[in-house]
Amino acid sequence: MRIKAVLVLSLVILPAISVKSQVLRGPVAAPYTGFGAYSIHHADVFSFTSNQASLAELESGAVGVYAERRFMLSELNEYNAVIGITGHPGNFGLKTSYSGFSDYNETQIGLAYARKLGTKADIGVQFNYNGIRIAAYGNASAISAEAGVIFHLTEKLHVGFHINNPAGGKLGKDHQEKLPMLYTAGFGYDASDKFFFGTEIIKEEDQPVNVNAGIQYKLIPQLLARAGISSATSSVWLGAGLLWKSFRLDITSSYHPLLGITPGLLLLISLSSKGELKTNDN
Repeated sequence: MRIKAVLVLSLVILPAISVKSQVLRGPVAAPYTGFGAYSIHHADVFSFTSNQASLAELESGAVGVYAERRFMLSELNEYNAVIGITGHPGNFGLKTSYSGFSDYNETQIGLAYARKLGTKADIGVQFNYNGIRIAAYGNASAISAEAGVIFHLTEKLHVGFHINNPAGGKLGKDHQEKLPMLYTAGFGYDASDKFFFGTEIIKEEDQPVNVNAGIQYKLIPQLLARAGISSATSSVWLGAGLLWKSFRLDITSSYHPLLGITPGLLLLISLSSKGELKTNDN
């Protein structure tokens, strides 16, 4: 138990109070849940968490929830929920997340909007409320913004850019804890309606460049598989999704060479009146 407590402190509490610039943690499987942002055929409602512009390609409303147990520690559990609503002239998205436990936790609530610019480009923006709570230290919060653009160079080739926190928001009343800026360049290739390859080059302030790369293959209309790697941590991730009527259930797993396995579960539900899941990978 003592070793476990030390690990939890090392992973969450100490970095939060000792570094000048930190980003609120996303899920370990963020490359998985946001996968498909740079695609037309293989995107889903979670894709806008990687680049808000992908929300413009959502064909019908959908809800998604995701939960993971980071490195098999209950104190590091992560929960995410998203909602995508179609409209005119653009689509709206809502994202909420919670991670941690009673003594240390992080929350985020974000509201996104995206629209098409003709047939060759999509744009999107999102505004976030970020909060951190540390027992005996109190609460801190900050407002941040992010935006993205995706260009559809051809029917198969898509590229885009995303920036998070360009204004450099700071946490707390004394503003000593700074949220870092984060830049992303993404590329996606829709080889077919069954196969997709995508990669992201991510540069976080004061951190080395990270490359996320992955593939998705739809074995049959009711079953898809995803796999990929994140270079910064030498982590691999994979998962499989089962589609049935208006539902899609994914089982995911990420592996860090030092910290171990992070299992996760993702559920997507269509809001389409036809009762079928209308993500773009159909």
